[in-house]
Parts: sequence; C-alpha cells; structure tokens
Amino acid sequence: MKRRTLTENQSAFLIFGMKNDDSMYNQQKKEFTKMNKHLSTISIAACTALMTIGIFSFRSPSPADNGQQPVTYMYKQITCVESVVPGGMGRSRILTTDDNGQMMEKELKNFYSLVGINFENIANNDRVIVDKLNDMSALGWELTQVVTGSNQQSSNGNSNGGLFITRYIFRRAK
Repeated sequence: MKRRTLTENQSAFLIFGMKNDDSMYNQQKKEFTKMNKHLSTISIAACTALMTIGIFSFRSPSPADNGQQPVTYMYKQITCVESVVPGGMGRSRILTTDDNGQMMEKELKNFYSLVGINFENIANNDRVIVDKLNDMSALGWELTQVVTGSNQQSSNGNSNGGLFITRYIFRRAK
C-alpha cells in the first residue's frame, strides 16, 4: 500500500474543511497580489503628500501674504581709501556722497611716516572709521555688506606702495 503525502496547501484545506481546489488558492493569491499593489500605490501617494506638505510648511511667508507691502530700501556707500606709500606721501580718505549727490571727503592719516609704519596713525584711522559707522547706525542705516580690495603699485620690480580700499554698504527702509 502506497502512502500519499499531502502538500501544505492540501492539508490546510482539509483541516479547515475547505475543498482542495488549486483554482481557489490561485484566486486568493491574485487578490492578495492586487491588494499589495494597491497598498504600495497608497503608500507612495501618502509619502508624496507628506513630503509636499513638509516642504511648504517651512516656507517663510512673504510680506504680501500678510497684506503688507514688500519693504524697499535706499542704499548708501562709504568708501575708505588708505594709501600705503613710503615716506608718508600717500593720501588716505573716507569718501561719502550726501543726499544731493555731493561728494564729501574726510581725511585719514597715512599708514607710513618718514620712519616707517606709524601705528598711531593706524589706530587714529580705526577710530575715525568706527565713529563714521556709528554715526550711520544712529541715523538708521543698517550695515549690510563690507567689500575690500587692494592694489599694489610697482615699477621695475620695486613696490612704490599701494592702496587698501574698503566699501561699506548701508541700507535703510524708504
């Protein structure tokens, strides 16, 4: 007598009183696969929605969103030209333009004197520049940017001095 062994599916159908029908098993497998695809689609849609909400929730509101007008600014520039010419022969200045377009100059001390670098002149220039920046701040101007540059003058390989240029850019709401 031959013994017949049952597969897992066949034994499960027998235990639970179901008919041993492979077509029913295949039908359930197809439904399960279809349900998995739907769950995947729903998961992807939910993740996309959450990411979109997350991106836009960190967007800073513009003034127009609050019914306010966007702020417009007036700009003003102060230029400091510090000359580095041996022997104190250079010209150092703070240059500004007033509201009427007239250029105003304030003299700065030169970095060099006849004996070399003059640290007292450098300290004096620092005080004059900081005083000018404080005056601008007291008038309601906000320092927004500082741009620096330098230029070395030379001829025949020898340095004849140079310039340090610093531009201070201020803004104030109109």
